[in-house]
Amino acid sequence: MNPSSPPRSRQIPVIVLAGFLGSGKTTLLNHLLRHRAGNRIGVIVNDFGSIEIDAMTVSGQVGSTVSLGGGCLCCAVDVSELDSYLETLTRPAARLDVIVIEASGLAEPQELVRMLLASDNPHIVYGGLVEVVDAAEFAATRERHPEIDRHLAVADLVVLNKTDRAGEAEQLRIREAVAATGSTAAVVSASYGRVDPELLFDPALRPDGEEKARQLSFEDLYLEERAAESGEEHGHLHAAYESLDFTSDVPMSPRRLMAFLDSRPEGLYRIKGYVDFGAGDPDNTYALHAVGRFLRFAPQPWTRGGPRLTRLVLIGSGIDVPALRKELEGCRAPDGPTPDTAQDAAHERSMWGVLRYVRGPGDDT
Repeated sequence: MNPSSPPRSRQIPVIVLAGFLGSGKTTLLNHLLRHRAGNRIGVIVNDFGSIEIDAMTVSGQVGSTVSLGGGCLCCAVDVSELDSYLETLTRPAARLDVIVIEASGLAEPQELVRMLLASDNPHIVYGGLVEVVDAAEFAATRERHPEIDRHLAVADLVVLNKTDRAGEAEQLRIREAVAATGSTAAVVSASYGRVDPELLFDPALRPDGEEKARQLSFEDLYLEERAAESGEEHGHLHAAYESLDFTSDVPMSPRRLMAFLDSRPEGLYRIKGYVDFGAGDPDNTYALHAVGRFLRFAPQPWTRGGPRLTRLVLIGSGIDVPALRKELEGCRAPDGPTPDTAQDAAHERSMWGVLRYVRGPGDDT
């Protein structure tokens, strides 16, 4: 995420895109493919019907794979073969940056999430469950499919789609219904599935410079044409969300930072970056990846001669950026070489087991 960040084993985020029939999942997926920020995207379609993706129709026949252009691929699979397709798509030869699983309109998305979290594939990392909701037909959908409440409760991000057809009062009712399920997910509004891709994944950074000098692509031409038609500024298709960049040259306290992460507020969707724990582990920085309730720390050796800093990016909807910055500043380690008390010192030592642990949506801790 930063040129001075230490090298690390590459993991591909896998995003589950769910929502009932007619909610606009495929429209949102098409939008991501057209505004992919230089990424090569793998698409896994969990459906047995005919699903139109851009100008192509992907047959529901198990095992079919088609190229979507720009290095993107699409597979139509039986969910029981998900692991084998993830193995294929994460091979270095595929050169993919992001994988999106478009769940069947009647699928139980939490089952796909469980499969991803239980996967032994070392090349993937859970990228979040995105639930797409038709804001104009929410009441009718809920009446036909009361299980939508269960889907909303486990979502990491809720996209209220088709808000051009739903008034502010109706959107507020939907947000209240989402909150009533116990969900702490970020909720963003969209029309025609237009969410900013950076809400879901980072722009591609090619170390070999291949994206710096290239021919004008069809994606570039499409974006320019679309911007001219709609009056949108090129590259600025935003769903409303906020982001916070945090940098500290003072090491962080494991105890304080974990307390912050365990109590992170509603609407805080993604956290990414690197953490310096100072004398607690002078040999390593800790890569932090959090999406929704999923949290993962991974120790990595410091880059020789590089700066020893904590660098974090927080992304969410409806978050209080100044308050979050103040909380993070309060997570810095106390002055002095050791914690204030023997009890605190024991607590700090016990945190190193926690920091090598992956917490998922099903964990109680």
